[in-house]
Amino acid sequence: MAKGALRPQSPLAGRLDLFLSADIAYTASRRSDLHSLRETHVTRHRLGLRSSWTRVLAASYFVQLLEHVAEPATPIPELSALLTRGLDYLESHDPDLRAMLHFEQELARLLGLHNPKGTPAIQALRQTFHHIPASREKLLASFKSHPSTPLPPNSEVHTPLPHPTNHSLP
Repeated sequence: MAKGALRPQSPLAGRLDLFLSADIAYTASRRSDLHSLRETHVTRHRLGLRSSWTRVLAASYFVQLLEHVAEPATPIPELSALLTRGLDYLESHDPDLRAMLHFEQELARLLGLHNPKGTPAIQALRQTFHHIPASREKLLASFKSHPSTPLPPNSEVHTPLPHPTNHSLP
């Protein structure tokens, strides 16, 4: 979060948008997660993501999943590189089931959770973090309504994932 960045009179107005890459300079707040953004230099706009709703939906899912598994304000270069690769792919390709499953598998592998011969990556992520963003189901529904990639025979898409028994989490 960056305080004041979206004000109409801000010199930063119009420079920030979803899914872009930028070099930023900010002053960290001592009281909250809302920091003062001083300057920004956009390095990649990724305008191709705007060409379809499913690209935005997939990019949102990738970001939400990473936000859920990563500790706030902790730089993890491998996760940043994974997100960059995912967003760069979506800029020029429509998402499909294979891309989504690959992102999940890579994330689980980077976190040390995925056994390639065992549990699907999404189940390992769900078991560890107890929640998967709801945007995953919307993304899956978009694949079913516009199938471009055949479903893998032993895919977790065919069988609903078990939900954790602890319902206190969102």
